[in-house]
Amino acid sequence: MTGSCEMMSNLEEQIGRKIRDLRNQNGLTQEELADRTELTKGFISQLERGMTAPSVSTLEDIVTCLGSNLSDFFKEESQPKVVYKEEDYFEKVDDEGNITSWLVASAQGAGLEPIRVALNAGSSLPLDKPHDGEEFGYVLEGAVLVHLAGESYLVNEGESFFYKSDRDHWISNALDQTSVFIWVSSPPSF
Repeated sequence: MTGSCEMMSNLEEQIGRKIRDLRNQNGLTQEELADRTELTKGFISQLERGMTAPSVSTLEDIVTCLGSNLSDFFKEESQPKVVYKEEDYFEKVDDEGNITSWLVASAQGAGLEPIRVALNAGSSLPLDKPHDGEEFGYVLEGAVLVHLAGESYLVNEGESFFYKSDRDHWISNALDQTSVFIWVSSPPSF
């Protein structure tokens, strides 16, 4: 019985170490991972230290958020992914029903991070304080307002926006319907 408990503890430590390594490769803090997976930072910390074991569905959510899948997670070595399909996206729905989709879930550790945002009528993203980097967007459907340090810029379907992130900024929906846009931050800030 003791050997079985030791193997389980060892497995929990291995899973925790792999999650921590994958999280670090993606440049995420424990808090950012917890936010994306709707878990607590404390749970992520305990998991990474091998103090708890996740359910299979929780592990799958975490691994998907980190740009992988369970089979790749348990492989010793895997090649970097090149093509990302819709089932690879990590999606989060906020309290207002707005949907943010990380198109390349593992991009957090890269130089840029592409996301797709679907903003409901009357919704806006939270204020983003000045930080290093640049942001680019392309409106797929509808129209959005880009708010930069007290100025607002209307961006219609088929148009794009680009700005340095050195001023207060946020984006809101300009229409009475859902607006969808691709948003790329460099370096990643979500």
